[in-house]
Amino acid sequence: MRKTNRYRPVKKRKKLLTVVLCGCLVLAIAVVIFLKMFELKHFTVTGGSRYSAKEMERLLVTKPTDKVSLFFWLRMRLFGAGEIPFVEKVEIELTGRGSVEVTVHDKLVTGCVEQMGSYLYFDREGMVVESSRQRLMDVPLVTGLKFSKIVLRERMVTAKEGIFDVILDLARLIQKNELEVSQIAFGADDAVTLYVDGNVVSLGKKEHYDEALAVLKSLIAASGERKFKFDMTAYENGNNRITAQALDGGGDADMPGNGNLPISGTAGEPPPQQE
Repeated sequence: MRKTNRYRPVKKRKKLLTVVLCGCLVLAIAVVIFLKMFELKHFTVTGGSRYSAKEMERLLVTKPTDKVSLFFWLRMRLFGAGEIPFVEKVEIELTGRGSVEVTVHDKLVTGCVEQMGSYLYFDREGMVVESSRQRLMDVPLVTGLKFSKIVLRERMVTAKEGIFDVILDLARLIQKNELEVSQIAFGADDAVTLYVDGNVVSLGKKEHYDEALAVLKSLIAASGERKFKFDMTAYENGNNRITAQALDGGGDADMPGNGNLPISGTAGEPPPQQE
């Protein structure tokens, strides 16, 4: 009778198990080497003004796999960065095995209005591009107007026809002349008052504000560290003088429309409370 070797299947199983374990070990080593090679070490941010590089990294690198530069780059390319307040889009470039460069494109906002505790930001076309409880101090807050329609990603509509074109024109001129305007206030008669770097500027109601805002920059520069209430309601074509009343002690000053002379005077009323 022929004998069978019953130990042969056991040896085969041990050999197979050894091969599997060696394969797993090699695979694990390969994975470790891969993760080490593509570990995200350098996160560079260009463009954008609303967030620091650390804040952008915190907003974008949100998953464990994002710690691997290649996986992070693939996820951004396939699914995008998602909604980030005040950011239009984010572009990702893999600049090395362990480094990425993020280019941030801000949403263009020219002003905002407050509604029910939130700030609605609009662009140059009057389109509402963002709603946030965060107040951006470098964006003028528009007050004193009623709006009949304020919907995200739609154009704002004021209760009074044509007044929103005035807002957009003022916002354009503010950016053009690089004025630090925190508030654009409309009176009952649509007269405009600007709050500029601690100064109060009464512009009144005009057809065009180009010349007044162009002169205003030199007025602010001439005032130095002192703060004033400027009355420019009568200013037109550079022919009329401008009254300046000190807000921090001093008297009235009458100055040329070109704003080149220094300003002096004694105490005026403090400006109304701003947002």
